[in-house]
Amino acid sequence: MAEEPGHNKSIDELTAEIAASRERMARDLRGLHYELDFAGKLRRSFRKQTVSWLTAAAAVGALIAFAPMRKKKIYIDAKSGKKTKKRLVETGFALGALKIAAGLVRPVIIEFVKNRLIGSGGHTRPLGKE
Repeated sequence: MAEEPGHNKSIDELTAEIAASRERMARDLRGLHYELDFAGKLRRSFRKQTVSWLTAAAAVGALIAFAPMRKKKIYIDAKSGKKTKKRLVETGFALGALKIAAGLVRPVIIEFVKNRLIGSGGHTRPLGKE
């Protein structure tokens, strides 16, 4: 087998070459870590350009708040509108009558429940000690 040139290097030269290679690798790794540190980049950018970031945030917030919302269009026939109003009035009257009836019937229901809980026959417990 033929020997390649460079194999005759001394141990000190090889050690120095390995150390230089490690240093290059460490430097490249630090550079890669710096490039991939997005959170750190955002923090540094915010510290340097605070006014720009706050202005951009306010602009985005304003766009979201004032953006034209999609308005839903509802088409109603004039005839069906009258029917809807009539049903709404009827429902309102029915609910009003139900509320009045419930107010009138409530005392009767409460008395009935009290009688059932205490017991039938009119037996009541005395309030004082015996």
